[in-house]
Amino acid sequence: MAHIHPPKIEYFDLDAKSNTDPKGYLRSVDEFRLTPAGLYMFRPLAGHPKISHFESWFLPKLGLRVTRQSWHPGHRLDFDFYVDVVEISAIGSVWRTTDLYLDLIVRTGRSVSVLDTDELISAVQHGLISPERAQWALENTYSAVSGISAHGHDVVRWLAYSGCPTTWR
Repeated sequence: MAHIHPPKIEYFDLDAKSNTDPKGYLRSVDEFRLTPAGLYMFRPLAGHPKISHFESWFLPKLGLRVTRQSWHPGHRLDFDFYVDVVEISAIGSVWRTTDLYLDLIVRTGRSVSVLDTDELISAVQHGLISPERAQWALENTYSAVSGISAHGHDVVRWLAYSGCPTTWR
């Protein structure tokens, strides 16, 4: 059975160079970069046992947050990119994401997998999101799966093709 929780909301304050995570913790951000495609963020994960830092692209046109993690020596998981399906809005210098449960794991050149469909279904059943928002999330998810797959399981290539070029550290 899926863990039932409301959609997770995060805030990214470009002026304050901060990220407020879904639990309300304020995190320092090393770099924000605004482009026509979206917002880039790079920040460390202080005290995390496996991950040293991560970088994300927030892409409103696609409704996606694409993340690449960097690992401490001796740690690494078997994927290259983690993709969240998110609603993205911005008021002034503050960006907000609402995570709509569905995630993709991309193994460049090999595969793309969808995670947490059970969470999305539970959220709809419990009235935490509307069926219309769930449909939007599913459509974005499968559009991304199709695009990534058609580009050799290369999310960066697909993003560039989709008009959302990204650069990574």
